[in-house]
Amino acid sequence: MRSRARRGSLSLVTASAILAIALFLLVKDSLTDDAYITLAYAKNLAVHGEWGLVPGSMSNSATSPLNVLLLGGLTALTKPFGGAHPVVALGILNVVASAGLGWGWARLARAYALPFAVAALGVLLVLVNPFVLSAIGLEVLLIPAVLVLMTAFAVEGKPVPFGIFAALAMLTRLDLIVFVVVIALCAPAIRKRLVPAAATAVLVAAPWFVFSWIAFGSAVPDTLVIKQSQDGLFGRWSFSTGPMMYYFGQHAAVVFTFVPAVLGVVALIATVGLRFGVRWRDFPPVGAIAGIGAGGVAYYFVYSLLGVGPYHWYYVTPTVALATFAVLATGIWLVKAREQARMRVAAPLTALGVIGVLALGAIVVDGRQGVPWKSPVIFGNWASAQDYARMGQELGARLDGATVRSPGEIGTLAYYCECSILDQFSDRGRVTELVDERIAESSSLGAALLRFNYLFFDHDRTPRQLDYRLTYKEGPGSGPDTWQVYSAARGVGHFTLVPDEER
Repeated sequence: MRSRARRGSLSLVTASAILAIALFLLVKDSLTDDAYITLAYAKNLAVHGEWGLVPGSMSNSATSPLNVLLLGGLTALTKPFGGAHPVVALGILNVVASAGLGWGWARLARAYALPFAVAALGVLLVLVNPFVLSAIGLEVLLIPAVLVLMTAFAVEGKPVPFGIFAALAMLTRLDLIVFVVVIALCAPAIRKRLVPAAATAVLVAAPWFVFSWIAFGSAVPDTLVIKQSQDGLFGRWSFSTGPMMYYFGQHAAVVFTFVPAVLGVVALIATVGLRFGVRWRDFPPVGAIAGIGAGGVAYYFVYSLLGVGPYHWYYVTPTVALATFAVLATGIWLVKAREQARMRVAAPLTALGVIGVLALGAIVVDGRQGVPWKSPVIFGNWASAQDYARMGQELGARLDGATVRSPGEIGTLAYYCECSILDQFSDRGRVTELVDERIAESSSLGAALLRFNYLFFDHDRTPRQLDYRLTYKEGPGSGPDTWQVYSAARGVGHFTLVPDEER
């Protein structure tokens, strides 16, 4: 029996890795601009040993330190093979993260005696999610991997491994602390041994946050204040209403991403109702897995309060968490139905079939985008990755060491230009005003937390001098220092390099 379980686990991990390879080859030429911010950080770390978006300019706008550190390390390993290759490193990391996701599901399947097909469905639902694939390059595969593994160790009642993956979750995105707290409180085995779990998490995560706090001037990356300063960027749409905004443009992708999450909410309500409203002597121990579902709900609520824009990768965390809970809860329902004659197997099988159909629908959405993708399903950049790459390489040669103001999208240009392209993401001096404004506008508690986060920040830092700026306009364009581009979201447009007015 044990050897069969091991073979099943190995099969799931292997299948997850193989699927990740295929999906990476599908999307690697269509990465979003924000994905290239991460890749530019990784390249600078591997090549120059610097923490920044552009060479020679320290910044702290990488939302996921763990993603950058892993990509930077893997990129360094590629240097002997013809130079640094961050995109290759990204492919390797995606495979490892997906295998980790499969490993976590294998542990959960073993803990609850779930059928192999249920665990495979849980992995598939994440990997083919159109919102996930549209944000590859960001930490969208690390997130489900660390959350599922953290949940698995909570189910197994292992506080030290739980603490390790809780720390990795916070290093992946600090906002995942929502899940750390909720799962720890919902899992009786972790709640009873909270001290070793918390101590392990602190020992693993604290060194980075203390280092960042002192060396970079903030423990929490600048992206929080940058994103909160973008009020009005999406018009009347906010994070809480963002799914409807995306539905108007990509209704199929939204349906196959958010319906599994809605089913997770329904399953969570049903689980809580059955646990506390019905006498069931052998009710399964579902506290830990309820934590990942409740964490998804809490995460959505917290982000709605933060007042950030509806960036599509923000929805990955709550949707995959709730979809994961939907599959887990339904799988456990199936196991219990098979054990007890008074319960019918048809109902959980039907529910799993519905989830399977939703996964197939997501695959159809992904396939309709073409092979390979020229642009992501969910996309809003001014130019395709290919046009930005061409423009960035030509821009680097044209500037010859001069500085240029970003047009508003900086990632791909910075990655290919390897020049001083500056904005709030790459020039720390341009963050100073945002930090001071945010402190002034926040509540007394919020202001105190911000002051503490930026305790070692140099508030006297000034923006770097600009020589040029890039402007974007819709429609065709030609002439000196002009690049015509195309975007599946915006159509034809053009960028023009002009002298900066403040020079």
